[in-house]
Amino acid sequence: MEAGKLIEQAKSDLRQANDLFGYKGDEEDQAWELLAHALGEEPEWEDEVPAAAARRFRRLVDRRATGEPLAYIVGRVEFRDLKLGIRKGMFIPRLTSEFLAAQAVRRLHGRELPVHVDLATGIGPVAISTARAVPTAEVWGLDISHRAISQARANARELGLANASFRVSDLYAQLPRRFRGNVDIVTMHPPYVPRGEVRDLPEEIRNYEPGHTLTDGSRDGLGLLGRAIRESGEWVRPGGWMLVEIVPSETRKVMPLLKAAGYRQVRSTCGPLRHTRVITARRQ
Repeated sequence: MEAGKLIEQAKSDLRQANDLFGYKGDEEDQAWELLAHALGEEPEWEDEVPAAAARRFRRLVDRRATGEPLAYIVGRVEFRDLKLGIRKGMFIPRLTSEFLAAQAVRRLHGRELPVHVDLATGIGPVAISTARAVPTAEVWGLDISHRAISQARANARELGLANASFRVSDLYAQLPRRFRGNVDIVTMHPPYVPRGEVRDLPEEIRNYEPGHTLTDGSRDGLGLLGRAIRESGEWVRPGGWMLVEIVPSETRKVMPLLKAAGYRQVRSTCGPLRHTRVITARRQ
């Protein structure tokens, strides 16, 4: 069967799934990505798809239609200009975090041998982005998940990045002591969903992504972030920055925490997607 006809058939199933999970409009893009995965190459509309590949494609569409995230099915996710490996049980990087990475890169440029620490790094999208964009930077990604850190290391190796290191760590606990007072930038996209609101998340998020990447279990969702801000004082150098991605409704709660920890120039900034905000704060 022609690739185009397979795509048209799949779009109907994916449209029904997107209606269920609250997303609309990208069914054709998803279908093409699944077909390319089934074939091992990107097809053209008129290409004849072998029967075995067509069966593989339909199985992939069925998985997606149940709510399984596309990234888990194809085993990769795009972030900025990177293609990163990902497996089930790992937090899927959000497109909104590209703005967080861009803010970090902008502040790292111009600093001599800067140090960037990315907390709750997951599979490493922000850390890897800055390491690639600023080769003179020493970048450390920290996360409590062994599986996520293993994948982050694999992603960095795949891209040939020697300046990105990853460790299993509860916040800064495993960061080398030599970085005390010498970190130029800390970034964090924390698990900020209040524990009572996890049930309100879309099914494909709450049923597939690890709970600890969505909420820290606190009532307001700011327990872990509050710790990260308070403990940053012994790590961030004077004139250094802390950048935090958060939902707009939480900015008024987070900004006072940063000010109380000795940060100034505390601002809420908005990227092109507008779903989240990046709070930028400079240490005195």
